[in-house]
Amino acid sequence: MAKFLEYQGKEWLRKAGLPVPQGRVASTHEEAKTIAEEIGKAVAVKGQVQAGGRGKAGIVKLVNTPEEAAAAAAEIFAKNVMGVPVNQVLVEEKLDIKKEYYCSFVVNGAREARSPMLMFSTEGGMDIESVPEELLFKVNIDPINGLQIYDAVDVCARAGIPAQDLSKFASFLSKLSQAYKKYDCQTLEINPFIMTGSGNLVCADCKMEIDNSSVGRHPEFGISIARDLPGAPTELDLIGWSIEETDARGTGFLMNMGYDEVSPGYIGYHPIGGGSAMMGLDALNQVGLKPANYADTSGNPVGSKIYRVAKCVLSQPNIDGYLLGGFMMANQEQWHHAHAIVKVLREVLPTQKSGLPCVLLLCGNREDESLEILRNGLADLMTPDGPGKRIEIYGKEYVTDTKFIGQRLLALSKEYRAEKESQGK
Repeated sequence: MAKFLEYQGKEWLRKAGLPVPQGRVASTHEEAKTIAEEIGKAVAVKGQVQAGGRGKAGIVKLVNTPEEAAAAAAEIFAKNVMGVPVNQVLVEEKLDIKKEYYCSFVVNGAREARSPMLMFSTEGGMDIESVPEELLFKVNIDPINGLQIYDAVDVCARAGIPAQDLSKFASFLSKLSQAYKKYDCQTLEINPFIMTGSGNLVCADCKMEIDNSSVGRHPEFGISIARDLPGAPTELDLIGWSIEETDARGTGFLMNMGYDEVSPGYIGYHPIGGGSAMMGLDALNQVGLKPANYADTSGNPVGSKIYRVAKCVLSQPNIDGYLLGGFMMANQEQWHHAHAIVKVLREVLPTQKSGLPCVLLLCGNREDESLEILRNGLADLMTPDGPGKRIEIYGKEYVTDTKFIGQRLLALSKEYRAEKESQGK
């Protein structure tokens, strides 16, 4: 799902006519101070990352002055949350909180439902897992007509909202439901939304995730990649997305895994299929190697698409090897992979990555022909002193032997790194 940061989600809620706190995002502590001065009262400074538990992580702070806002922002910018750096903070007015509530709109995939669902609780501000089941009230929503006022009134009444406030809460939840549908959300969670001392309902937080398949209908969102990412898309992510976006013949998936280009032990990873990918990761994990990226070329893609993915995988700097992980008896014609890999390695190894370990496991339909294409096409590179001297090719006899594949890759990568270090590279 394409995910919005809190400040982005709140901006779309504001445009949908829902109440959100006054404030805006800052990228420096000086900006945070300026925004706090503009607001002119106590503010909340909230780190913007795709992660829950921000309060526990120390990236949500309440302050009283612009100077304190600047200091809080500087402290937050110095933090990482689940390995993700904090590059922005939302500076917004501190709310006069009388009571916190929880609501979320999600997809109920149960066979008897298969519809949107509202979850509502008077216990807001807590992790949803911490809310007792008897205090979490649910109602399925008609996917065509949306949340009806009488259903909203009913769920609020069951939750214990006083009679005099039922209309206010039902109207608020109905507007949120309309925004959920309008923006093609997979998830719209407001935790908490609050009642102020004056009795107004305000969205104090916002988690908004958009259905990837709907992104094409919403150019206004400016989403460059309709895909789950741990942070801002990298150049590799953008290139990988362009491969899949422009060619629907089979899968040609590629994304960054956030690897450290300086540290040793990262492998350019090229699995074939989801199950194969898990076995390949097992092969790497068993020997302490790490994937620099994730990829997939399954569903019988054409050779040109496989070539583009493999070229991107091999383009990553400072990798210690390349694994073509065909840990599956594929029914796709594997000679497309063989032709593509031969072309890529003949281009990359002699000029850019001489001696790079390349462990190629390929099996399934047309296996014998495919292995012959690899061996014949790479034979002149695989001489003892050739740029492909660390290429090893395996077929179905090793399709379940992840330990062997991992050990071979580890041995070759150690040899390769030692050779590079001796040459001062």
